Amino acid sequence: MIKLLDRLLLFLYSVAIGAASIIAIVAASGGFSVKWLNEVVSEFTGDSRVVQGSVIGVAIIVLLISMRFFVLSIRRDGNSAPSINQRTEHGDIRISVETVENLALKAASRTKGVKDLRARVRVSEAGLGILIRAFVDGEGSIPTLSEEMQRTVSQQIEEATGIPVAEVSVFIANVTQAPTTFKSRVE
Repeated sequence: MIKLLDRLLLFLYSVAIGAASIIAIVAASGGFSVKWLNEVVSEFTGDSRVVQGSVIGVAIIVLLISMRFFVLSIRRDGNSAPSINQRTEHGDIRISVETVENLALKAASRTKGVKDLRARVRVSEAGLGILIRAFVDGEGSIPTLSEEMQRTVSQQIEEATGIPVAEVSVFIANVTQAPTTFKSRVE
């Protein structure tokens, strides 16, 4: 939720600063007549206290947004590269979640009859939760194929990383259609 708010603020801030920059460039290069600018300013500044309060309010808002982006720019994001950390007698081991996902894909692809695989890894106290999304060719039993994929992925991940796998969920998204070959008739 905070990231969405920051993105919205950044968008609005960028649009406002961009528009102000374009207006400043056009005004500085003589794009507006002096008479017209004087009329706009005099219409806008009918009551100087209202104008002064508006300018101060907008300036405070822009300053707060700028400070927020400054803090975001210097703060180190601990979630930039999600990893699984293990402590051994020789030191720390960090394995990226992307590495585990690729290992799961490699293991799942060994199952005959699967196509277009995708993997997601969740880290929990019980171990890794792996979700495999696949298309199948429809030639064999889907439950048998899914169980084989679960077993293969679980064994491969535990063997390669040493991290226990709590569950492997398989989602069969669809059945792929084999390209049909048509023979042309010559008459």
